[in-house]
Amino acid sequence: MLKSKIQKNIPEGWRQMKLGEVCDIVMGQSPSSNSYNENFIGIPLIQGNNDIKKGKIIENVYTSEITKISEKDSIILTVRAPVGCIGIAHKKVCIGRGVCSINAKKENQDFIFYFLKFFEPKWVSLEQGSTFTAVNSSDIKKLKFVLPPLPEQNCIVMVLETWDEYLEKLSKKIEAKKNIKKGLMQKLLTGKKRLSGFNNKWEILLLNDICKIKTGKKDVNEGNPNGRYPFFTCAKEYTYSDNYSFNTEAILIAGNGEVGNCQYYKGRFEAYQRTYILSDFLKNIKYVFNYLNYFFQNFIDSKKQMGAMPYIKIDMLKNYEIKIPKDLKEQKAIAEVLTTADQEIEALEEKKKIIKVQKKYLLNNLITGKIRVPV
Repeated sequence: MLKSKIQKNIPEGWRQMKLGEVCDIVMGQSPSSNSYNENFIGIPLIQGNNDIKKGKIIENVYTSEITKISEKDSIILTVRAPVGCIGIAHKKVCIGRGVCSINAKKENQDFIFYFLKFFEPKWVSLEQGSTFTAVNSSDIKKLKFVLPPLPEQNCIVMVLETWDEYLEKLSKKIEAKKNIKKGLMQKLLTGKKRLSGFNNKWEILLLNDICKIKTGKKDVNEGNPNGRYPFFTCAKEYTYSDNYSFNTEAILIAGNGEVGNCQYYKGRFEAYQRTYILSDFLKNIKYVFNYLNYFFQNFIDSKKQMGAMPYIKIDMLKNYEIKIPKDLKEQKAIAEVLTTADQEIEALEEKKKIIKVQKKYLLNNLITGKIRVPV
């Protein structure tokens, strides 16, 4: 049986409660599979973790057979592995066996949501130390937590919602900046938009004619998270190695795994045997990096969607065509515009990381009463 830890040093005026004492909890019931559809017939069916992403309900499947209903603004909690993922139903939905619906009786519904968000990573590390693949209604109802008076619940929710709203604004701003950069790449890297002062002709060259192309020699065992030098594999992000085989300015392209993923690096590094290293450029490397990062990646993605791109062969890279200004100064100017756009996006993403850490600190301390808010 699951048992949550009893909090010590309960703040004055707060009460130790069980979730079932303050909430109505309805376990889901799956409709028959022949009622499932993707044609918006019936209502959305929420069944598990695939239907909840970052606190939001994703409408993947609809059902025409209504079993258990969760009303608008209900909290949806996954009850099968991974247990504890939560989201808010922004409309009436049908809930399957993989989730349950939670609604506060008299307390602030959003406070209950934030408590469950606080508790989300703790489902697999409860007092008994056991792991599990599912929880039942009894487990959920017996979940203990400390509950402040309603006015303080409201104040805590207001603080946390302010941080959530700011994070949402940052996310939208980042997305807008990314869209602007995509537009710039589409225009600047094709010559549809020319920067002021440039009017020379462009040319089309093979990638093999403007750089050297080779592969790394190491296998995955070379990796060491605590190593000194970046180790480029075919993953989205590089890891580290204790050694290096390259000391140059290069573009690294994943030959399998995250096929086509492009990264730029200058300095000492190591590379996996299926990672392609492009170096010794006759043209501006940053321009080529942006070109490949946009056009080559889109080309690879289109092939992957057709199931035809499990890996890249070296001849595909050697014979890939690059449209490029003849003037090196224009190449550099275009690269600088796009690099500035990248730096703006990176600064916003770093800011978002910091705000998320601060919000997590507030969540953990406000929900337990370690930090109090004036009522």
